[in-house]
Parts: sequence; C-alpha cells; structure tokens
Amino acid sequence: MEPYTPHTRSSRKKTLGLSSKEYTKIAGTIASVRRNRMAGDEEDSRESNTKDSSFIAETSFVRAPLNSRVAANYAHPRRSSKGKAKQESLDRVPLEIQEALILEDLLFVLMGIEGEHITYHPDYSPEDDDPLRGIQFVVSPYLGKESNPNIYAQFTETRLDSSLRDLVDRILPLGTYYTAIHAFIENRSHMDFGLINHALCAAIRDMLKDYQTLLSQLEHAFNTSPQFSLQKLWFYVHPTIHTLSLIYQLILDLDDTGGSISSSESSSSEDEEERARNEALGLGGAGLKVVMSEFTKGDTTPAGANGIYVKGGEVLTIIYEKMQYMAGDPTAHTIYKSLLRAAAKPYVEMLRTWVTTGKLVDPYEELLVKESKFIDRGILEVDYTDEYWERRYTLRDGSSTTGSKRHMAGVPPPRPSGRLPGGACIPPLLEGWKHKILLAGKYLNVIRECGNDVNRDDLSDEELFLDEESFYTFIENAYSFANKTLLNLLLKDQELIPRLRSLKRYFFLSQASFLTHLLDLSATELRKASRSASIVKLQSLLDLALNNDALGEDALYREDVKVTMADSGLYDFLLKVVNVSGVIGGEEEAAHQEEPAKKEKEEKKSMQAIDALTLDYTVKFPLSLVISRKTILRYQLLFRFLLHLKHVEQSLSSMWIEQKTTPWRCRMPHHPDFERWRLRVCLLRTRMLAFIQQILAFATFEVLEPNWRNLAAKLEKVTTVDQLLRDHVDFLDTCLKECMLTSSKLLKAYSRLILTCSTFALYTASFTKTASNAIAVSENGEEDQGMAKRWDVLGKFETNFNHWFQIHLDCVQFYASSENVSLLPLVVRLNSVKAAS
Repeated sequence: MEPYTPHTRSSRKKTLGLSSKEYTKIAGTIASVRRNRMAGDEEDSRESNTKDSSFIAETSFVRAPLNSRVAANYAHPRRSSKGKAKQESLDRVPLEIQEALILEDLLFVLMGIEGEHITYHPDYSPEDDDPLRGIQFVVSPYLGKESNPNIYAQFTETRLDSSLRDLVDRILPLGTYYTAIHAFIENRSHMDFGLINHALCAAIRDMLKDYQTLLSQLEHAFNTSPQFSLQKLWFYVHPTIHTLSLIYQLILDLDDTGGSISSSESSSSEDEEERARNEALGLGGAGLKVVMSEFTKGDTTPAGANGIYVKGGEVLTIIYEKMQYMAGDPTAHTIYKSLLRAAAKPYVEMLRTWVTTGKLVDPYEELLVKESKFIDRGILEVDYTDEYWERRYTLRDGSSTTGSKRHMAGVPPPRPSGRLPGGACIPPLLEGWKHKILLAGKYLNVIRECGNDVNRDDLSDEELFLDEESFYTFIENAYSFANKTLLNLLLKDQELIPRLRSLKRYFFLSQASFLTHLLDLSATELRKASRSASIVKLQSLLDLALNNDALGEDALYREDVKVTMADSGLYDFLLKVVNVSGVIGGEEEAAHQEEPAKKEKEEKKSMQAIDALTLDYTVKFPLSLVISRKTILRYQLLFRFLLHLKHVEQSLSSMWIEQKTTPWRCRMPHHPDFERWRLRVCLLRTRMLAFIQQILAFATFEVLEPNWRNLAAKLEKVTTVDQLLRDHVDFLDTCLKECMLTSSKLLKAYSRLILTCSTFALYTASFTKTASNAIAVSENGEEDQGMAKRWDVLGKFETNFNHWFQIHLDCVQFYASSENVSLLPLVVRLNSVKAAS
C-alpha cells in the first residue's frame, strides 16, 4: 500500500481524514497482516476476521490523529521494502514533493516509527542496543552496502535537497529522545525500581502527553493546511527538542550507574548484614557456616548479580544535581524542579510517616533510614553494646550522630563515581537533617513500645515539597515534639534521676554502711572459691544489709539490686578490654590470647568469691535505654574497683587490731632483732593502709562525687534524649579514666600493688604466730633460729611493695603531666605516703 502523501501544496486536502478508497486500503492491509500471522489455524483465522470486521467498523480509530500512523506502522513493519513506489529516488521529484514526503516521514519518526525515506540507522539492532539510549534515525541514502545491498542499490542516485537536509538533521534527534524516554518509562515502571522511579515515570509520562498533543496538532495541520511546511514544523518542534533533550540527558544519568556493582560486592554487603544478625542472635561460629554450606551447596545463583538499581534517594540526588548544574538555563531549572517535586512525593510521604508516627513504611528500601528487624527490645537484657538503640534503626549510609563509622554492616559499596547506591544515597537537601530525621522516628518508636499514643492533632494535610522551607520546618517541629515527649517520659513518668541516684549509692558506695555490713555478714562465704560460693545465700545477706540500712528513696529500689559473680578477675578483664580497644601495644594482647584454656579455667576455679563479687541492677524498658547493659557494665567495674579497696582496707584494719594483742605489744629489749622486725611489719602495714586509704579517698571525693555533681547539673538542663544518653555514658567513661582503669601501665602497677597489700593482709595470723614463737623461744633462753626466715618473708613484701609503688607513682606523675590532669591530686597524696615512710 502506498502511504497517503499530498501531491503538491496547491492540491493538498483542506479537510481532515482519508478518502473512502484510502481508508479501505488501510483497513484491508491490517486485516491481511493479521490473517497472515494466524495462517494454518482456521478457527483463529475466523476469529481474526471477526475482530478485523469490528476494527473496520470503528472508523474513528483509523481516522484519529496519530492512531492512523500507528495502524499504518503495524500494516507495514518495514515500509521501505513494500509498496508500489519502492524507494522512489528523491532527486527525481520536485522540491515541493520531496518536502511533502519528508514531512510525512517525520511525523512517523517523531513517534519512534520508521518512515519510508527516513529509517533506522543501519547499525541499529533491537536485540543488542540499549533501548534507554534511544533509536538513531537516518535518511535512507546513508544506508551502507554491508547492511542491505539491495536497498543500497536503489539509493545510489538518491539525494535529498541540502536545504531540506539541514532541517531534517535538526529534527531527527526528537525521534531518538522520544524512543529513549518511552523505553525508560516502560522499563522503570517495573515494581522492582521502587516508588520514586514510579513517580518519576508518571511525571515524564505527563510531559510526553503534551508532546503527543503537539504531534496531533502537527498532523492535523499537515492534513488540512496547504501552507504547512518543513520550516513550520521546525518552528513548532524547536522548543520541544530542548525539553526532550533535558529529559533524555536525565535518563542517561539515571541509566549510567557509574559501573554496575559486582555480585561479589553486593553479596559481601549482604554477608556483613547476615554476620551481624547471627552474632546478635548468638549463631556465629565456624560450625554454623559448615552446616549452612550444606544447604547452599547446590545453589549456584550469585546473590545480587544484577547489582543495585538506581532508585530511592539516588534518583532524587541525580535530579537535584542536574538542576543545580543547569541552574543557568530557566527551562532546565523548571523541568528538573518539576520532576524533582513529582519524584520526591513518595519519599516525602515516607518521611512524614516516619517522623510523625515512628513507623517505617519502605517496601523497596529507598528511604535514608534502615530497620534491622531481627533486633528487638528484648536484646537489651543481654546486650553490652546497645544494639537496640544504636542498630535497630540506622542511616543507610552508615553514619551516626557521634560521627562513628563502626556500624558499617549492610552498607553497600559506593559506585565508581563515589556515590552510594539506592537508598544509601541521601539527597543533598537532606544531608544536614538526616540525624534529626533518624532520631525523631527512633524517639517515637520508644514511646509507641511503651504503649503511649503518638498521634498528633496539630498536623496539617498541607502538601510538602523537598525543596521548600516549610518541609524542613515540619521536620524540625516533628523532631522537637518526639524529643520533648520522650524526655518527659524518661525524666518524669519513669523517674530516671532517682534511679540514677540509687545506682550511685549502691555502686559508688555512697551508702558504704550497707557494704561494711555485707562484708561482715558474708566473710565466710566470700573466702570460698567463686564457683563454690552460694549466690542465693549472698543475695539473702545483701537483702538483709539493705533492709537494715536503706531508708527513704533507697528503700524504693533495693529490690532491683542483685548479687552476681563475674567470670574473670577485674584487672585481667580491664587489661583485655584496653588491649582490644588499641590503647596499648599488642604484646600483652598476644600474651593474653596465647594463654591456654586450661589455665584460664584453673584461674577461675582458684579465684576467690570476693574477687568475683559484683552487683547487678534490674530496670525495665524504656529506662533500659539509658541504664543499659553497657552502662551497667561500667557501674560494675567501678563497684568492683571500690569493693577491692574497701576489702583490702578492712583486712589491713583487722591486721592493725590483731597487732594490738600481746605478741605485738610486749617489749623484748634482750631481742633487738625481733623488735626491729616487728616494727618493720607494723610500718609496712601502715604504709599499705595509707596507700589504700589515699586511693579510696581520691576515687570517692575527687573523682566520683565531682563528676556526679556535673552530671546532675547537666540533667537539669538537658534538652535532647541523645544528649541525655551521651552525658550519662561520658560521666561513666570519665570516672573510669580518672580512676586509672583505662591505662594498661597504670592498671598493671596498681593491680600488683593491690595484690601485694591483700596478700600481706592474709599473713596476719602467720605473723602473729611467728611473733608468739619468737617470744616463747626468747623466754626459754634459747637461740631464735627463725629470724632469718622472718626477715626473708618481710623483705620480699617490702621489696615488692616499694618497687610497684614507685612504678605506680612515676606512671601517675607522667599521665598527670601529659594526658590526665585530674590525677594531680593523687600525685600529692602518694607523695605524702612516700614521705611518711
């Protein structure tokens, strides 16, 4: 069938539509094509004829603008190879006819349909070419011999007038833009690309409607106006070329991911997430990997082989960057701003839901906030790293409010361009607000889990846009509301400050009478091995001590204090923690790691109950966010530090009482060597007691009490929940540092001193027995043979104590002058002990 083409400008029809003869040809061709496709099946052929008849009866479809061209395209899939005027040479027809033929072809090409004289580029292959790059169109003479020699032979003498060729070359990119944009809409409307891509495609589809309306008007003008020319076509489509080119450049950027993410990189991020989940659930270890490998042995499909789509925040980032880059072009700014607003609507709605209700509705992982559903509030009971608060809801880019990057599991690797993919890419407009967005939802989640209603009546249904100030005012108000509500819940409803005061009294020995009472009542039990001591008995003795001494506010929370036994010694545990955290070198760390398991078991078995005794404190959600296992552990370390000091002080005081008995008070002028030995024992005990008392006084009155007053002052002025959590942890960390529990050198010297003092106190009975024997020998007039051994034992204690005391003093002086100025009062105290000796 020969396509409808006006013969001359003067003879062009002035009425819209086709003649009955032309209409019959088009409808008959469509029916013929359908019959040929269903050849061989008579039933299908009959059904096809019926449908064709109904199609022919619907004359409005064929005569409608654009639809007639679509129908003609289906009727002639390759227009260049059929028809009577098979590739008529253009240089043999007048210029006006050339223009009319080219005009009709251009109306096809502008819809992405191949024309009679304007065809696909010879290198175009539907199977190999990326549809998002668009289809290149060329005028037929550009076809080469290699692509189709038969067609090329018909065009050896075909030439398009140069005046028309220039206009055609300017208009042809529109066909490329349209086909690329149409393919982008079809591709990105798939469910896997997420809501932001869906909204963007809908906005671009609306823009294409204006373009299609323009084509309908141009076709109408072509069919009805004799004055319609190629120059007029260029005049009408010229602004549209710029518009579609802007959209085309945008979809190229959205299609170019900067290099696809390999399956190994994608699967590694998923493995990181899986490892973090398994560790949180206690499922880590090589054994689990072996078991799981049996299940996955037959699975050869690589995880994430298709990479990560450009979706979510990354789409908004690309549009925003294009808008900023083209800020000098008013048309580009208007188009990109319109697309940014349309694409951001689902994103804004998800953000609105998150910051107003605490519910994360993100089915395609497009939002900047990420939820780890395997972490729930039950993990607070056993978690020493605040998994629930820090990792239940996180930012997809791995950043945190403290600037720490230690929680990086599940964060995808960046693209070669440096941009994070998908939802991990936070739009630049939200970069400064991401932490407030995260915290607002986290606060509301805590309130919801407490059973409180978080619905707000003052919220308006006003439409919000990502690039307007009103949106950020809304975020600020939502954050302020969530923060204030949770802060009031913690401080007033849950009585956080009285709880912290009770922790201070019990763990910092501010109410030391209960501890003295406990040590007296449980002296026998605490001398047993840690594994042999009865926790039930110790708990009953603790309750008895608390019931006798706890009054007023203390009595409210005494049932929350529990006795427990640590698995390792205080100083061994602290040294391991310091080594792992990198405060000191790896020598001690390697030594600790190389210790055999058998030796560790023997140490645990031989450890006394007094060395393993500690307290625990029970709190319920949401106070467990503030008084978490992480903070309880710090309280326990400080308690054990003070408990050892009090225990050694009590032991040395008992030794002083023992040394007031007859063997130590009677004078023996005829045995001067024994007198000197006895005096040296009392002097060493006095020096040790002075050292212990000075450390205890320094820790209590110059570290814990001042820092507690600073914390109380901060709690009165606290304005955010995150600040509250940070101030509480900072208070405990400062106490640990100023109590010398975070430096390996100080810990080593101090632990040796404490061990020397406690061991010396254990020799109280032995020293008394030796003194009694010496007195008895002297009274009988016999020569004392045991003095050499007595001096040897005492000399070892003196040498050990003097050595480690001097090392400890030097370390304290060094750290006081370089890192920790708060140790200066301790330097004065220790120097007074040294001077007294």
